[in-house]
Amino acid sequence: MADSSVRRLKHWGWGFEDQAPSSRELNEAASGVRQMFGFGEEPVEPVAAEEVVLAGPRIELPEGREGLFTSDRHERLVHSLGKAYRDVVRGHRGEFENPPDVVAFPADREEVELVLERADSAGAAVIPFGGGTSVVGGVEPRLDDPERPVISLDLREMASVLEVDSVSGSARIEAGARGPALEAMLREHDLTLRHFPQSFEFSTLGGWVATRAGGHFATGETHIDDLVESVTAVTPSGLWQSRRLPGSGAGPSPDRLLIGSEGTLGVITDSWVRVRPRPVFRASATIGFTDFVEAATGAVREIAQSGLAPSNCRLIDRNEAAMMMAGDGSEDLLLLGFESATVPVGEMLDRAVGIATASGGEVRARRVVDGQGPDGEDESGAGRWRTAFLMAPYLRDTLVCCGVLSETFESAITWDRFAEFHGSVVEATVRAALDAGTPGSLPPRVTCRLTHVYPDGAAPYFTVIAPAVRGGEVEQWDEIKRAASEAIATAGGTITHHHAVGRDHRPWYDRQRPEPFAAALASAKSGVDPSWMLNPGVLVDRPDPT
Repeated sequence: MADSSVRRLKHWGWGFEDQAPSSRELNEAASGVRQMFGFGEEPVEPVAAEEVVLAGPRIELPEGREGLFTSDRHERLVHSLGKAYRDVVRGHRGEFENPPDVVAFPADREEVELVLERADSAGAAVIPFGGGTSVVGGVEPRLDDPERPVISLDLREMASVLEVDSVSGSARIEAGARGPALEAMLREHDLTLRHFPQSFEFSTLGGWVATRAGGHFATGETHIDDLVESVTAVTPSGLWQSRRLPGSGAGPSPDRLLIGSEGTLGVITDSWVRVRPRPVFRASATIGFTDFVEAATGAVREIAQSGLAPSNCRLIDRNEAAMMMAGDGSEDLLLLGFESATVPVGEMLDRAVGIATASGGEVRARRVVDGQGPDGEDESGAGRWRTAFLMAPYLRDTLVCCGVLSETFESAITWDRFAEFHGSVVEATVRAALDAGTPGSLPPRVTCRLTHVYPDGAAPYFTVIAPAVRGGEVEQWDEIKRAASEAIATAGGTITHHHAVGRDHRPWYDRQRPEPFAAALASAKSGVDPSWMLNPGVLVDRPDPT
């Protein structure tokens, strides 16, 4: 079990316990929130962990395995919820309806097998747990059978870089390695995985693989799919270990089936991933536009189809730019960036900037690092946005305290349908937020940015900010989430581009996938997990025996 002296996570929101704002800081934040958005209320502090009413565990801890299993109260709280808005709200209120009965901390593959054996003997479900950063109900023990006991299997003790193959450019890394520690270990070899999701501080390699995570970079090898060389997992039916290869045409890929499986087919224990030298050449620019849907999006499409492959090609609408302190709200911003470990990239930046300015954009900032010195601080709008982007999960906790609903959702759509898609999703979300809100309150804000771009389309990422209905935040969120998801599905977008499916996206995921595939997936799960032990209710339901 994890050492109790280690810095503890907050029981209800993002980050560590010692990062929670004080009462004075919350009051100051509430004033700032009202000034920025025009709404918000006096802050309400979260229910303390010791005041939470928590159901007792239904599984007895096996003797002699105190270091592997625990029913510690704080650990059960931390493993009860993910990090969606509805999760943070319920944790803030002290509502932990579905706590795991036991939390397990295996230190190696053999102990993972022991956890599955114990679960099988107890008739328990097992939910693999990485950093707990799921925003779609992927780690909450919310089962169709509420009487079934649950073990949360936390991989934090399996967090090492096991091997580095500098010749092939790959590394074997355990699933529980969090982003910062993973990069620090690779830095010793002057290498990087180059995968930086917003949850980077707390999310893990195993979580990235299990959820088909998307990194911060806008183009190229940004999805974890592109970086995985092979995967090892423990299933209730035995070891799932693929051969390490640069590529193979030998039937359907066992790795591809595990990538995105969200803990339903096996517990991922380690992966070989493709790594690369750390970049030393960088160039970036910020371009302002006055037309988001046509001019700015058109420029992004041309850049995506040009073959330049920028590391960053993020388009932010003016409302988000203002909210994230990257601009004054008068124009949309395109954040362009290039990087390389071997060659200067200023010329590629110039070509991309040329495409943007030919579409009506105006350069607001430009920055080049030639590889000879430290990066220094980026004081441009892009730098300010990046800082706010990384701090957003912390800010959301504060917004919950201050009576502000803050939620995000994302999708992907082809370029030919983008304008209509963007308009219909924004309209549906605004209308739902108004209908679900308090009559007479100020209107909600719905912003959009393009997080990833491809030659054939983009991934629009929406944020909704609205006055929360105190006491009815979850129901309010449910209405807005349902309307936005319906708009996305109706317009032909994917229900999720990189946030995974979990339990929250299931109704729309079921409509998106082909029925024969759903049947094949259920059969595959039955083959490796006959008792449907692993994360039941996520991705697919157990077939009716009748």
